[in-house]
Amino acid sequence: MENEFFVGWGTLALINAGLAQGKNRTGINWFILSLVLGPLATFILLFVEKRPYIKG
Repeated sequence: MENEFFVGWGTLALINAGLAQGKNRTGINWFILSLVLGPLATFILLFVEKRPYIKG
């Protein structure tokens, strides 16, 4: 039962990283933040605005 919890938490972190990259944000930072905050990070990420793409 404990392993299923960790697998679900890790999967959510990966989903959040992908969602963050879609909003032009750093995926690895959101992945780590999601490991700490879990579903709360998902909720925050849903309401964060998309950053404009800056060609550099």
